[in-house]
Amino acid sequence: MTLSVTLILIIITSIISLLALYVNESIYEIGMLRPYRTVRSNTWYEVISSGFLHGSFTHLLVNMFVLYFFGSVMEGVLGTYHFTALYISALAFSSIPSFVLHRNNPNYATIGASGAVEAVLFSYIFVFPTEKLILLILPIPIPAWLFGLLFLAYSVYEGMKDSQKINHEAHIAGAIWGILYLIFFVPNSIDHILTVFGLL
Repeated sequence: MTLSVTLILIIITSIISLLALYVNESIYEIGMLRPYRTVRSNTWYEVISSGFLHGSFTHLLVNMFVLYFFGSVMEGVLGTYHFTALYISALAFSSIPSFVLHRNNPNYATIGASGAVEAVLFSYIFVFPTEKLILLILPIPIPAWLFGLLFLAYSVYEGMKDSQKINHEAHIAGAIWGILYLIFFVPNSIDHILTVFGLL
């Protein structure tokens, strides 16, 4: 049986995150994204490696649940090549705000697959904007496009609080990249969305 890329990503991310959480914490120091260190020591691998680390089991569980649910669909829609490229490139793209905001802060570090997971989620929203999604805090089905707008508004609001506990800027960048990747690299994406909303 051939495993999907989605399952492979979940397995690898889970193994590395659990090893860091419960076996060897030094993995964090090696793999986390520290923009100050990255630009001075050329440890650019951190933009990828940090996406395979999580700060808690809950953090890991939420990201992998979202990745499994939406990644399984989008891998089928985009194919293995585009889905893999979307995910890996989103890890890099979602790290850009961290470099812009914290490249001169030696104490700043960030981890998590959230940026790439948001890219997968928002690529789903772009392809299926009228599908109904349910929020855990608001168990009422709402259109995917509305869910996306609410999520972005929440992330912007929380990001303005200047809290470093959650990298909301990475969430926003990942969400944006999930849409931009389709527009730039997947043929007929714009025609698709115009058709969905009856504009073509």
